[in-house]
Amino acid sequence: MAKKIVIEQVRSKIGRPKPQREALLGLGLRRIGQRVERDDSPRVRGQIDIVSHLVKVDEA
Repeated sequence: MAKKIVIEQVRSKIGRPKPQREALLGLGLRRIGQRVERDDSPRVRGQIDIVSHLVKVDEA
């Protein structure tokens, strides 16, 4: 079974470059305080690296 991680958006995407806004949408985050659970995969980790300053990551 794949390992899970919980991602929470903690800062706004307003005024951010388009790749960062798209990475948040790709992770399923639309507003501050929203939390999503995703599989811990290289694709998800790459998106988290793009927006690491906007999100908080916890192991599920």
